[in-house]
Amino acid sequence: MTPWVQRLLYANIAVYLLQLSLPGMTRVLALVPAALLMRPWTIITYMFAHSTFGLTHILFNMFALFIFGPRVEARLGSAHFIRMYLIAGITGGLLSLFFTPYAAIVGASGAVFGVQLAFAMFYPRDKILIWGIIPIEARVLVILMTLITLYGGFKGGGGVAHFAHLGGYLGAFIYLKWADKRSPSKQWQAKVAGPPPKTIPVGDWRSVNLSMVHEVNRDEVQRILQKIEEKGEGSLTAQERVFLGHFVPKQA
Repeated sequence: MTPWVQRLLYANIAVYLLQLSLPGMTRVLALVPAALLMRPWTIITYMFAHSTFGLTHILFNMFALFIFGPRVEARLGSAHFIRMYLIAGITGGLLSLFFTPYAAIVGASGAVFGVQLAFAMFYPRDKILIWGIIPIEARVLVILMTLITLYGGFKGGGGVAHFAHLGGYLGAFIYLKWADKRSPSKQWQAKVAGPPPKTIPVGDWRSVNLSMVHEVNRDEVQRILQKIEEKGEGSLTAQERVFLGHFVPKQA
């Protein structure tokens, strides 16, 4: 088991035991979105508390975290994983502000849904066994859960914080896209690709004199000029702009 998945499992179980020992603790930890400014800590604490009416709520969330979490943490790295987890939980709470502002919310579902989305993005064709029997691809599971959650949320909820689940998906998606753009590989690719084509000046390409261009390059210059005539200057690649620039007369 990976480090943060293990810590999160222990933390959720510890808080659950605390709730059982001190019945009033659930009220202290629960998030009521409309009261967030008066109880700002609850945007974090709510995702570690669970319903104390039976074990189903915490067991389902912890089982999902145990199934999806380790591979996601191993793929992302521990620092990115815990950030994504917390952001997914926070956006779950914030989205609830717009749809169920006065409902008291507890549970790690929003954060765990974020982990589930990350799993589906990294391993979309991996099979998940529903109830240990029905195989379903991870990407299909996310689509189905989104549809079920939307239906449940707009129909009335039924005591489930559906919009916290959707907010978990949203927060994880935004974080993963942000992290991907800042990854060393993407930064290296951007550096190798160079500046965007349109930022490379071409100059007055109409002043190019083909008769003055060496025959080795003449066909390529002619092709680029024809491309401009047909599709416009914006169609040129960075390489074509740089190449053509060598043959544009420089202004004195």
